[in-house]
Amino acid sequence: MAEGLFDGTDGDDEPGEDTEASSPSISDAFAAAIAARLSTNDPGVSRKTEEFLAEQTRLVAVQREILEEEHALRHSKLQGQRIGIYIRVAFQVFIAIAAGIVGIGLVILMRDAVTSRSVIVEAFESPPGLASSGVSGTVVASGLLDELTRLQNATQTSAASKRDLSSAWAHEVKVSVPDAGLSLGEISHLLKARFGNDIHIGGDLVATPAGTLALTVRGDGVQARTFTGPAAGLDGLIVTAAQYVYAESQPVLWAIYLEGAGRDADELEFIKSIYAGAKAEDRPYLLNSWANVNSNLGGPILESLRLYRAAIKLKPDYWAARSNVINLLSGMGDEEGAWRAGNELAASAGGRRGAVNESYFAPWDALTWNLSALRDAQAADADASGGIGTTDFSVGAYIAQVDVLLHDINAAELMFQTVKTDDRDPSIAAGLHFARGLLGLEIHDPARAVAEMETFGSALSNPKIASGYPLARCWIARAEEYAGHPDKADQYLKDDGTFVECHRFRGDILAGRGDWDGARKAYADAVALAPDLPAGYYSWGVALAGRGDLAGAASRLKDAHVRGPHWADPLKAWGDVLARQGKAKEALQKYAEAIRFAPEWKELKAARAALAARKT
Repeated sequence: MAEGLFDGTDGDDEPGEDTEASSPSISDAFAAAIAARLSTNDPGVSRKTEEFLAEQTRLVAVQREILEEEHALRHSKLQGQRIGIYIRVAFQVFIAIAAGIVGIGLVILMRDAVTSRSVIVEAFESPPGLASSGVSGTVVASGLLDELTRLQNATQTSAASKRDLSSAWAHEVKVSVPDAGLSLGEISHLLKARFGNDIHIGGDLVATPAGTLALTVRGDGVQARTFTGPAAGLDGLIVTAAQYVYAESQPVLWAIYLEGAGRDADELEFIKSIYAGAKAEDRPYLLNSWANVNSNLGGPILESLRLYRAAIKLKPDYWAARSNVINLLSGMGDEEGAWRAGNELAASAGGRRGAVNESYFAPWDALTWNLSALRDAQAADADASGGIGTTDFSVGAYIAQVDVLLHDINAAELMFQTVKTDDRDPSIAAGLHFARGLLGLEIHDPARAVAEMETFGSALSNPKIASGYPLARCWIARAEEYAGHPDKADQYLKDDGTFVECHRFRGDILAGRGDWDGARKAYADAVALAPDLPAGYYSWGVALAGRGDLAGAASRLKDAHVRGPHWADPLKAWGDVLARQGKAKEALQKYAEAIRFAPEWKELKAARAALAARKT
């Protein structure tokens, strides 16, 4: 039988060993017993018998010693065999594990190679004369890498769409494959070169006869281009070259960067110049950016809508474009259509908890007053982007606005102190003025509310800011009326009266002036404009409660809650109505539900505490 892995572990005997010879035979013992019996009749025989028995006793003792020694030797030998087998098995297991680790490592290297989408900046060529003065190829490449990194970090978009940037000489190889002659770094480099999608950028720097510097950059998919300038202006050449490389290698990110930098006209010109020759996978993103910049420049809204929908047609799972459609339809005054687009987004993504980042539901959440989800998504966006956000507007100012609508005054005040302003982006300051105006309304300070809202209103002359705040004039009208400026309030509502907010605020204003027929019509218009949105029903219910129609108020507030189940305000108002109807238990239940969605609302907590005290 062939030798196996575990041969010799059990039952092995030495060949030729006779087990019968290892002890006295039964016949010898029987003969000795007979002789002993006979020896009792003859003294001589008795003596010889004694001698014989003594000799036999010594023989048995010797045999016992031999057997004990043989047993020890055999035991030692078996132990040695077992240890040898254990060592052999352990070595084989070690080899198997090592081979598995190497295999896993190669699989990881192959996966990294196939999925690699880095920008590798190679060392530039530089003549000895420049290198001796400190301007080596490595220095030039390092400067280019630094500027590319700055550009990418300044691009306000999701990190998933950005390439990694690295330099070819920055990776020191610290682990090598034994006896292979190649380092892990070299193996990874070879695999990425063969299977990866990296972009390699290189070039050269030379001094021209005219005493200037000529910096040439080239790379994968980057057509060679030379930039010239004075010898003292190398840094400027590197910046220009980096921008060229970024635009050529990452046109989508370059377009987004231009938009974030406020260079809308440059972005529009760039997109139009490259779209025809752009890669198929880049076109949906370029169309989305084209639509954004068209709105920023005050272009036709329908043109932006057409571009968004063209992007979705090319890429149905382009969630950002779908979100932009919701926002644009809302800004156009088609809030019911925007609500339907939100449903389409959720259905396409498999539900709210499907494949879509929650921030893309922000316009839909704003329509349905799902403020907690809206704030959480914006906070997550801020955390993932260093506090800036990935939209066209500062996420910090937007969060402050939502905090006020959630009646969380302390959180809003903290945001006012921590939002970073930027003179190059006037939308940040404008957004903060709007948030402070909302706060003035919340804390019943009409002077503060109108001052902040009027300052904000002056910023709406900027088309980009106006495109981000289509409902703003409705809120300004509310502040003007609150401050005792009815003529200004009417003017704002006249200019922009095609939104649910404007209709319901007109109803509030007319009700306050005693024009109930006009108010009731305004509320009905708000509901008719967007029957699936809660705001019109809410304002109508509050107004009915103010007139003493508690049954009608409860009905409208219930309608508002059904359409905005995560909005605390209708629940609180409904609880107030129930309390006035003497239904304390039901009112406390509504208050408890409302606190889930506005846990820091002081007026809500006070109402609940007062009712609970009266009930006891």
